[in-house]
Order: sequence, then C-alpha cells, then structure tokens
Amino acid sequence: MPPDRSGTYVLVLRLPRSATVTVGRLGRFRFPAGWYAYVGSACGPGGLAARVTRHLREPKPRHWHVDYLRACAWPVAIWYAVGIRKRECTWARVLSDLPGASIPVPRFGASDCRCPAHLIHFGSQPSFDVFARAVGEPLLQETLNV
Repeated sequence: MPPDRSGTYVLVLRLPRSATVTVGRLGRFRFPAGWYAYVGSACGPGGLAARVTRHLREPKPRHWHVDYLRACAWPVAIWYAVGIRKRECTWARVLSDLPGASIPVPRFGASDCRCPAHLIHFGSQPSFDVFARAVGEPLLQETLNV
C-alpha cells in the first residue's frame, strides 16, 4: 500500500466487458472493454494510503467520477510518486500520448482543471516502465489483489 503521505497516483483498472455507466453529472457513457488509467492526487489526511484504500473499497458512496467506473472495473495496480508537487495534469497528458491511448469520456476526472480528461483507455495493459520513462522521474508501483 502506498504511504500515508501526499502524492500523485495512477489507478490502473481492468474492465473485462464493455459497460454503460452513468457518471454523476457528466452523464451516461459506454465504456469499451479494456484497461483504464485514472490519474489523481491525494493531499488530504492519510495521503495516498487513504485515497487508494477508498478507491479499493466497494460499495461506497459515489463522490469522484472514478467511483462510478470502479463499480464495474477491477483495480489491478497503483503507480505513484510521493510529494506535494502537482503532477496530475502532466501525468494525464503523458498517458494520453502513449501508443493505443484514447479518451473515452471528455472531462472525466478533470472538473477542476482544463485537461481533456484524467481517465485514459487502452486496449491492452499499459506499461508501467513505458509510463515511468515518459514521465522522467522515479515512480513506484504496486500490484493490487482485490
């Protein structure tokens, strides 16, 4: 589990079959089967550990956009960096530039910035090593057995 310190993370999810999901006020969307990378930050009490633990818990109240997708997608990994530096938008941009990346829902996870989205879809599992090289800074990775 990531530490109880502030940081930025990518929650990697697997959606085994396509699903239609209502995402709060964003609306109803069809999510194709595949892999999803959701970028977030955790600066509040409990830091990364608290945020990741919340994402893994089911059922839970739906608060963030990813909570709606999480109801039908399985978390498989968490990639993260500790620190107060804001990396969320940069990481979302890096992910969207990777081969095979697409944005399934405009503005998903990006209601408080000007990014196209903080959720990126991949047809095959995204590579931690490729992402870490593209980001250009040391990252940590944990496989989740949920």
